[in-house]
Amino acid sequence: MRRLYSAILYLLLPAVLGRLAWRGLRNRGYWYRWGERFGFFAVPELRDPIWVHAVSVGETLAAAPLIRELLARYPQRSLVITTTTPTGSERVQALFGEQFIGQPDGRVFHVYFPYDLPGTVRRFLDKTRPSLALVMETELWPNLFRQCAQRNIPVLITNARLSARSAKGYGKLGALVRDTLGDINLIAAQGEGDAARFRELGAPSDRVAVMGNLKFDQRIPGDLEDRAEVLRRELGASRPVWVAASTHEGEDEQVLDAFARLRETQPDALLLLVPRHPERFARVAALARKRGHAVVLRSEGRPCDAQTAVFVGDTLGELLLFYAVADVAFVAGSLVPVGGHNMLEPAALGVPAVFGPHLFNFSDISRDLLEAGAARRIENSEQLAVVVGELLGDAALRAEMGEAGRRLVEANRGALERLLRLLRDYL
Repeated sequence: MRRLYSAILYLLLPAVLGRLAWRGLRNRGYWYRWGERFGFFAVPELRDPIWVHAVSVGETLAAAPLIRELLARYPQRSLVITTTTPTGSERVQALFGEQFIGQPDGRVFHVYFPYDLPGTVRRFLDKTRPSLALVMETELWPNLFRQCAQRNIPVLITNARLSARSAKGYGKLGALVRDTLGDINLIAAQGEGDAARFRELGAPSDRVAVMGNLKFDQRIPGDLEDRAEVLRRELGASRPVWVAASTHEGEDEQVLDAFARLRETQPDALLLLVPRHPERFARVAALARKRGHAVVLRSEGRPCDAQTAVFVGDTLGELLLFYAVADVAFVAGSLVPVGGHNMLEPAALGVPAVFGPHLFNFSDISRDLLEAGAARRIENSEQLAVVVGELLGDAALRAEMGEAGRRLVEANRGALERLLRLLRDYL
């Protein structure tokens, strides 16, 4: 099965490279550093490195508290951080650039994640020589994990989540997935449901543990409140503001439909619209203008006036800031079948969260927020307009929901410390 899997990957390689080139038309970052994806890169001197893999922006943010603690607790070690996307790479640079190797006392090295081809994996491991591999959330790579096992490099899936939908897909691969799970030393699952699904796929029971969700331990920057106050004045301190965060293709139209309905009863409302992917920033701004809205871009650095209806968050790394200035947060990726995004961020800031029906990536968290009274679920753009309008018009209700969200986040902190205690045995 593994040889067949590798043969299929080689056959698919032209399509994979073609997809990189095509995605580069929208985000030029995909056109660069291809060699790294095949294990060809110059490596600096690394000291007994710990390897952390985070696919893209969301996983990088979830891993950030863990990376900071590893840097603080193991000062004699280097950290290798891999991502798959250019936006993930940019997030690593923004968060840890001052600690990159080459800077004074720098110990962080970033490189793109290698394709799961035998030769590519071999080159990557020969160069980085990690003493431990920490893979964020759910990434199962048969060739990589097998070579790690052969080299006695422990592999831990941290903050592991596995939706029923993903488990069904993996289940179709049968023995290949079971063998791959057998090469993993520990799966630190977010919840009992995730752990059960990993066991059902064939993970040894004694290698699966429930650790909680690292996203509950995300750090709120100390200067966030001050920066939010400045931006809120630029948006309009007295205006009702709602944010539609991390929107996807096909979702912006629904958000703008809801906004049009909302403006019938709250004409001074401001929509803070934040597309998920940078290559869509300009198109989303153009779409809002086409709908007749006056638009200001965050990158323009100018305040909104009374006529501004839509503020487009076309910058990276400011999503927490956008949540902090909003009265209500719609967490996108949920009106289209993407599976949702991290709704704990607005909850931690005391902002009521609203999300759509497609939540398979955050089923447990969304359920907990709803049960705590910190969020509302809607089914379509019509309901989105109604619920956002209700919340914008009721400050007491917003405060009650916001406090419920804060309490839920605080009560569930601790996954990071549990994981770090467990890592002592490996480090």
